[in-house]
Amino acid sequence: MDLQTLHAQRSAATGVRMSVHSSKTLKVTMISGQDLYAKAGSMIAYDGYVQFDAPPATLRRSAEEMVTGEGGRLMLCRGDGDLYLADYGGDVLVVHLNNEALSVNGATLLACDTSLQLTIEPVKGMAKLSGSGLTNLVVRGTGWVALVSRGLPISLDCAERETYVDPDALIAWTDGLDMKARRTVKASALIGRGSGEAFQIGFKGQGFVVVQPSEDTGDRFKIRG
Repeated sequence: MDLQTLHAQRSAATGVRMSVHSSKTLKVTMISGQDLYAKAGSMIAYDGYVQFDAPPATLRRSAEEMVTGEGGRLMLCRGDGDLYLADYGGDVLVVHLNNEALSVNGATLLACDTSLQLTIEPVKGMAKLSGSGLTNLVVRGTGWVALVSRGLPISLDCAERETYVDPDALIAWTDGLDMKARRTVKASALIGRGSGEAFQIGFKGQGFVVVQPSEDTGDRFKIRG
């Protein structure tokens, strides 16, 4: 799995499907037959001939709400040219999957190739966090994915030792990592921004976790009863 960039102010690469045009703008090279899913409203510019349509009904039913939040929409982008996307000034991160899977906190997904499969799957080992279980968005296959971060993100290797993350700062992680919830009681006033008990998510295994330097207070996971 190739994290193309985690650096700000990197100019867009030439001849690459997805690249970071600036730290806050995604450039997508559109080619006929290679369609794209993107957040509706994320287009800020394009050149050439690009069309924007509603995605297939099967995608809307399975993943659209997880990506955009309740009432949100995705759009299907197709054509030839250069397409520029952004999401409220968030920093852009580009990842290429090679027959791999990436688990993504829904609202951080900016765009992905339509060749990739989007599914909502249970988050293993996290029942303690909600008492009933959690689900998350998994992007699987071969293709490009663009994520958005509130601030310049960092990638943490989970292979050598267990890594704990504030769930409100979590963007994405390698699918297949071992996960567990940890509850911090005595330090609840110091760890995390909310009141009451503080939770962290532990990751261990061959892979990485991506976090942002800002806590998202929106719904990061979906609770299933």
